[in-house]
Parts: sequence; C-alpha cells; structure tokens
Amino acid sequence: MIRYLILGAVQGVTEFLPISSSGHLVLFQRFLGLDPPGVLLEALLHWGTLAAVLVVFRKDLADLVRSLTPRGTIEGRKEVGLLAAGTVPIVVLGLLLRSSIGGVFASTAVLGAGFLATGVLLALTGVVRRRAERNQAHFVDAIGVGVAQAAALLPGLSRSGATIAAGLFAGLTPRRAARFSFLLSIPALFGAGLVSLWDAIHAGATGAPWSGLVVGAFVAFVVGLLAIKTLLVFVARGRLWVFSIYCLGLGAFVLVGLRA
Repeated sequence: MIRYLILGAVQGVTEFLPISSSGHLVLFQRFLGLDPPGVLLEALLHWGTLAAVLVVFRKDLADLVRSLTPRGTIEGRKEVGLLAAGTVPIVVLGLLLRSSIGGVFASTAVLGAGFLATGVLLALTGVVRRRAERNQAHFVDAIGVGVAQAAALLPGLSRSGATIAAGLFAGLTPRRAARFSFLLSIPALFGAGLVSLWDAIHAGATGAPWSGLVVGAFVAFVVGLLAIKTLLVFVARGRLWVFSIYCLGLGAFVLVGLRA
C-alpha cells in the first residue's frame, strides 16, 4: 500500500508543479528501487490528476461547454477551437514516438538535459513576465503551447512549466497562460490514461489489487488539487522562476552525479 501512496503523491505533485512528473518517476525508480507503476495504475494516476483539473477549472469548463450550444458566445467557440488545435501536436508526436519513447526514458543524458531545459525556461519567465499583456490567445499561441506540451513527453521536461512558459513568451498574461495550460492538459491526461488502460487490457495486466489502485488515484487527486492551487499562486505573483533553481540543480546532479 505504501508503494501506491508514494506513486500517487509523486504523480500529484510533479504533474502540476513545473518539475516534471516523468523525470521524477525515473529518479524514484532508480534511487528507491520503486517498481514502475504498471499500465493500469498509470492510467488511474493520470485520471486522478485529471479529476483535480476538472474540479479546479469546473466553471471554465462549464462556460466552454455552454459556448457550444446555440446560445454560446463566439469567443467561447474560438477558445474550444484553439484548445483543439493545441492538442494536435501531442497526439501526432505521441503516435510517432509511441514505440521508441521507452529508450529515451533510459537515457541519463536526456533526463538531465530535460531538467536543465525546464530550469532555463522557468528562469526566462521572470524576464518576459513584464511583457505579458494579452488576455486572448491566438492560433499561433495555441500551436506554440501545444508544441511545448508535446515536447514535454521527454523525461525531465515539465509539461506545466513548458506550456505556461510558452504562453508567457507569446505575450499572454500569467493568469491566461496558466488557464490555457491547464485546460490543454485535460485531453492530454485523458488520452494518456486511455492509452495506458488499453495497454493494460491488451497485456492482460488487470489483476492489480483494486484497493491499491483506488488509493493511488485518490492520493494523486488530492495532492494534485493542492499542487494546482500552489502553482496558480506562484504564477499570479510572477514567481514561476523560483522552480528553476530546483530544476537546474537537479539537472546538474543527474548529468554529473549519476554519470560519474
């Protein structure tokens, strides 16, 4: 049961704080001898964090759904279109790399470089924050944020960090950049969970104890809620760069310490 608690907490914290969930999972496996979560647990962990996003942004989601009705606004429909466009890059890259991504996760160099890249992106947000002034995203912004999300398939590169940074670099206000990032994570997290569930069914790996699976998913949900709210505070105060210190230090340690 402890294993499920740890994996749920790791998923909840690192999925939303800009420090890379995939990168930390690799490190936890290496240092603690923690077994990989397994495809079925992985699916439920993704959906646990997805539930956290749905709860925090429930009003925004209700507005987007309402915009698709005859009484909806043009602005709402445009945003739905932008979110759809921003989802395309991760779908395409995910399908292309699906058979080879496992080898990338085994590379210490890629892991360390990913953490360093995240650190650099977060550090730069402290510089560009003063230029952020737009409340409305454009098509180019959606594609840029979508590409950043797809790039975060690489271990060590934070999805939330890369997408929020991309929004800020495009000139969006911190609140708008964070909102677009989290809304864009919904189809990504749902799709990741669905792929893992399909793999579990296909491999016949559905015999895991349901008590542990439920505990892991619930912990990921609760911790994810706290992580989202924490990150939103840092973003609103223009303090996203604070996480760069951790990521740069961790990246240097991975490259130097683990390869020594």
